[in-house]
Amino acid sequence: VPGASCYDPAAAGAADARSRNGSAARHDPNDLTAAQVAEREKDFAARVSARRATADAALQAVITIPVVFHVISEDGTQANGNIPDSWITNQIAVLNAAYAANTSFQFSLQSIDRRTNASWYPIVYGSSTESAMKAALRTGGDGTLNIYTGALSDDLLGWATFPTGSIGTYDGVVILDQSLPGGNATNYNLGDTATHEIGHWLNLYHTFQGGCSTTGDSVSDTPREKSAAYACPTGRDTCSQSGVDPIHNFMDYTYDSCMYEFTAGQATRMLNAWNAYRA
Repeated sequence: VPGASCYDPAAAGAADARSRNGSAARHDPNDLTAAQVAEREKDFAARVSARRATADAALQAVITIPVVFHVISEDGTQANGNIPDSWITNQIAVLNAAYAANTSFQFSLQSIDRRTNASWYPIVYGSSTESAMKAALRTGGDGTLNIYTGALSDDLLGWATFPTGSIGTYDGVVILDQSLPGGNATNYNLGDTATHEIGHWLNLYHTFQGGCSTTGDSVSDTPREKSAAYACPTGRDTCSQSGVDPIHNFMDYTYDSCMYEFTAGQATRMLNAWNAYRA
């Protein structure tokens, strides 16, 4: 949990993950309960009010987020994690294109930190080795985006920590190395796992958070969605409320080629979260 002294995936500040279509992985280890969402939303609302964070993302100047990539390799070979610089620069380009449409955020690569450590590869969600790796490597302030790449446990594509009032060494984004542009994660190798996970890092939930409930994902302009969508199921409509499922939203689980948008409400929520937790 970001800002905590020990790692507790069940806590309200826990990370959130993305898994593949048809994955044999266990249940997403980071889905939030209604109680966890309520706790987070109470804190978020109080911080937004206290800081008088703007509700109009369109009025904000561009916010450039510094990015540090930590490339974890088993043995120094590309086959086992030592991905090339070109994949990383292409990933930054994907992020800037995805966030340019209607958000205030852009991303600037600050450094690439390469580590050969067989005990960290693969990266195991919620493990003591993940905790030790992040404690050893994380750098920068609350607004520095630390991205860790490597092979991942449980067939996950990635996970990320939500912001909390006390950002700690666990803060950051973990993504499958083969999900970057140039990788071999079929249907998930255009770079949008990072796009998705950074959304969580900026306080977005999955579009299917809360299912068909009135609160849903806590963003008013994302249509309600009963469950995660996979592949690219055009016309899918799982809730009785207006609007078909937001399968093209970066915060769903569809193929990278199917994702292309954040809503204006999501952009505002990310901006308010930045001002409340990371600025």
